[in-house]
Amino acid sequence: MAAVSKADVAVALFSLVIAVAALLIDAQVVLPRRLFPAPLVRVFQWFVDEIDHYLLAGLPPFLHGFVWLALTFLCPVCIANLYSILARRRRWVAAATTLMAGVIMLTYLSGIFGEMLGSGRATPKLVKFYSPFLVIAVALVLRGLCLCSDLEVPAYAVSSVESSLLLAPASRAPCMQPQPLQVSCIS
Repeated sequence: MAAVSKADVAVALFSLVIAVAALLIDAQVVLPRRLFPAPLVRVFQWFVDEIDHYLLAGLPPFLHGFVWLALTFLCPVCIANLYSILARRRRWVAAATTLMAGVIMLTYLSGIFGEMLGSGRATPKLVKFYSPFLVIAVALVLRGLCLCSDLEVPAYAVSSVESSLLLAPASRAPCMQPQPLQVSCIS
C-alpha cells in the first residue's frame, strides 16, 4: 500500500473540517435551533459575533440555498473524499471527489464573496476568514484535475468510446483525431 502524501493529508483534513462544520454549524441556518445542543448554539452565536458575520446574523434567503447545497452535496462529497483518501483503494474516486468538493466550494464561495464584496458590508475579518477557503477550493479543483489526468484509461474503455462515435478513426475530421495530453502535477 502506498504512503499517504502530504497533499492527501491536507485534503483529508480539509474534508473532515468541512464535513463536521457543515453538520454542526451550517445546519443551524436551515434547521430549528432546538435540534442542536445549547453549547453548539452558543458556538454558532460566538462565531457570528466574533467575525461580525452579517450574513449568518441576518440569514438572507439565498444563504439558505447555499447551506442546503453544502448539506446535500458538499458534506457527502467530503465524507467520500475522506474515505477514498484514507482507504487508498480507488485513486479515481479520490480524483473525482476532490474535484467535486472544489467545484462545490467555489460555487458556494462565489455567491458569498459576490454578496460580501458587492454589498460593501463585509468586514476585513470576514473576508480574511473566507479567503483561505477560496484558495483551498481552487487547489482542490486543480488537484482533482491533475489526479484525473494521471489515471490510466483501460484499452477497452477507449475502444468502447470509439465504437460509440459510429465513425471509423480514419474517417474523422483532423480536429477529432485524438491528441496526447501531457500534464504533470505535484502530489
